[in-house]
Amino acid sequence: MDARSKTITLWTFVIAAIVILSAPTIVVLGASFTAGNIITFPPEGFSLQWYERIAGARDLRQAFLRSLAVAAICTAVAIPVGTLAGIALAKYRPRFARSIQIYLLLPFTIPLIGSGIGMMLVFGELGILGRIWPVGLACCVINLPFMIWAVTASASNLSPDLDLAAANCGAPPLQRFLYITLPAVAPGIITGSLLMFILALNEFLVSLLLTDARSVTLPVQIYNSIRSIITPDLAAISVVFIACAALAIALLDRLVGLDIFLKSK
Repeated sequence: MDARSKTITLWTFVIAAIVILSAPTIVVLGASFTAGNIITFPPEGFSLQWYERIAGARDLRQAFLRSLAVAAICTAVAIPVGTLAGIALAKYRPRFARSIQIYLLLPFTIPLIGSGIGMMLVFGELGILGRIWPVGLACCVINLPFMIWAVTASASNLSPDLDLAAANCGAPPLQRFLYITLPAVAPGIITGSLLMFILALNEFLVSLLLTDARSVTLPVQIYNSIRSIITPDLAAISVVFIACAALAIALLDRLVGLDIFLKSK
């Protein structure tokens, strides 16, 4: 196969992948602007009525605020825990580092339904089931490996000579951590934080098991809605989620750079 054929084949696969990945988003985006009363693509005319409806829907607005609270709690817990754990794994290389890394894979090997049921039983015994903050804590437990891996990737590039030089100059451990280690792992902290926020914002299964009618998050609210009828306002809500993810990616590129993010993965 000559170079021209290889180029054509490569771009064919690239374009096919882009089309396959973009098609659902394009369909949802178009359906959210339809003037009809059912989801159709191509849309029947152009209208912003469904965005006006979700903006005025009190239950959707409250569910979205709960989802933001869950994501904020998840991120707030993940930042100190994931940062310290990632730095410890990369910098100090504990004796059982490999075992710890394997243990961190458990949230991905255990089905979410199993983790969710286990947390539901624990939170039920503690009498905190149905509150918002346990949902954020559960999302943090499930997705914490993303935060640790992102910080570990940044901490692995930190030269130990910098810390030794600062120590020789008389800098105490806390000062070395604040002025040397922390700035060096900042890209990983930002990357992991944004990932944790988006993953918690979109978490459905665990939220379904840990919430009740008074504390449903937006993904659960959407699920409850589609069980009866699928209307274009659900497409508009999906577009809001897509916009939040796109904003997070743009912020990530602005603060860290997508190249550094991809290297950390």
